[in-house]
Amino acid sequence: MKIIMASHAGFCFGVKRAVDAIENSLKNNSNPEKQIWTIGLPIHNPQEVARLQAMGLRVANDEREVPDNSEVFIRAHGESREVIERLKARNIKITDMTCPFVKKAQDLAAELSSKNYFVILLGDKNHPEIKGILGHVNNKNNAQVVANAQEAENVTRRAKIALISQTTQCEENLIKTAEKLILKAQELHICNTICKATAERQDAARSLVKENNIDGVILIGGKQSANTSKLRDIIQAEGVDVLWIEDDKELEEKSKWLINKNTIGIAAGASTPEWLINKAIQNSKFIIHNS
Repeated sequence: MKIIMASHAGFCFGVKRAVDAIENSLKNNSNPEKQIWTIGLPIHNPQEVARLQAMGLRVANDEREVPDNSEVFIRAHGESREVIERLKARNIKITDMTCPFVKKAQDLAAELSSKNYFVILLGDKNHPEIKGILGHVNNKNNAQVVANAQEAENVTRRAKIALISQTTQCEENLIKTAEKLILKAQELHICNTICKATAERQDAARSLVKENNIDGVILIGGKQSANTSKLRDIIQAEGVDVLWIEDDKELEEKSKWLINKNTIGIAAGASTPEWLINKAIQNSKFIIHNS
């Protein structure tokens, strides 16, 4: 059996930057009374989160759980202005590791809403990135979250609409949504805030299955990961079977999936660490050799 790796997979710049900063702070923390926190999961990968927690990271559900005299890392997904302001009011040290691409979307939301645009956010309304961007809109009554073009059909016609995308969306969804919104506004301002790393991983997954005689793709990533979910959709849209796993142990449990497959592709989301990818590849080779 042949194994082919996607040309782009694993940690993107923003995630790696945030994880490295948290890890360095944990390693260099010489004060046993100082606690290092994130609000919400630092990344959507449970194995990597568990590794950081074993080093001492604390994860809060909201900022009220964070005690005074702590340090809070704003994760790559970003945070709302209100949460950051409340943390500052308590004199909690803040290290902002918001991904630059997410930061750009936040700034656009603030700028365009201040210019009286009705802001449409394209993405998952329950995702922390979308919640954070929404927290930068000047007037929450002048914003709406839609998941796709179908939901955009329900947007009320307005004079000025600005479309801002979650950074992990696929370009096809952005284009189709924009086509619907053109009929909803006298003026439509379209912001392509899909990050380069997301586009690269989506193109790599598409090329992986189109340019090779692939029988199936092992997709490695956290089940809460939005960008990994998009990779699954892209691969399945090409008619290729996908096995979405979080780690090599899950691969062992589902090893029957490898039966009668001659060529396997490997893809991974932008929140998947390299050590997890390597373990999955080595385990798949072991299973194939011993099957």
